[in-house]
Amino acid sequence: MRRIYIVVLACLLGTSLSSCLVSKKKYDAEVAAKNKLIKEKKRLQTERRKLLGQVANLKNDTTRLGKELRDLNRKYASLRESSNLTTTQLRKQLNERQKELQRKEQLLANREAVVQKLKAAIDRKDNLLKNLLGKVRNALKNFNPDELTVTSKNGKIYVSLAEKLLFKSGRTDVDRKGKKALGKLAEVLNKNQDIDIQIEGHTDSIPITTARFRDNWDLSVLRATSIVRILVKDYEVDPKTLTPAGRGETTPVASNKNKEGRAKNRRIEIVLSPKLDELFQLLDQG
Repeated sequence: MRRIYIVVLACLLGTSLSSCLVSKKKYDAEVAAKNKLIKEKKRLQTERRKLLGQVANLKNDTTRLGKELRDLNRKYASLRESSNLTTTQLRKQLNERQKELQRKEQLLANREAVVQKLKAAIDRKDNLLKNLLGKVRNALKNFNPDELTVTSKNGKIYVSLAEKLLFKSGRTDVDRKGKKALGKLAEVLNKNQDIDIQIEGHTDSIPITTARFRDNWDLSVLRATSIVRILVKDYEVDPKTLTPAGRGETTPVASNKNKEGRAKNRRIEIVLSPKLDELFQLLDQG
């Protein structure tokens, strides 16, 4: 009986021990599983934090990029508006420049036309002077070179008549031979109305001593006016073309230190100039 009891007790102890061994394995497995879950949870939490950080960064980037996009849109709109304004201004400036260019081209054309007219007028004046010079020289060819000379310079003709051809010393009345020379010249002047005539009296440097004249100025002026009167009264030269002038001793053509030089300085110069009215009018147009 006792033996049976021992056997039964042994069986019960074996069964209990086996059951305990099974429970421990199960516990260890559950602990391991739990630890694994805890570790996985931590990993997932770490991953979640990373993802949340990335989401926050993406939101910030989106906000920044959105602001940049809006700024770019504003700048683009501003540039487009400015471009339209600049284009309009450039077109306006171009139109103004074109109008100014056309105006200047027209002005240049007008001035070129005036220049051509001036050239033509100058050519006519030069031809008139050349023809007049030939006619004056031909009219006075019978007089000696020491009595009168005919020269051309600076666009004018100078007829220089020596004192001995016209006047006695200290006198203003013209001698017969001098009147003859003036008559020959007057024939040419009356056929050429487009000239101005200046009659200039010249003296030497020796002061005049007669009671009639205060100085050489008086003598030169009165001699010039005597020539003018003869041309007008005796030879019907248009008085509007004549201008008397006295130069006294101020414009010598030779030295006053010797007799020959002083004789050359005592003279009447008749200066013939083509009328320049046409040239002045053309210059006013230019």
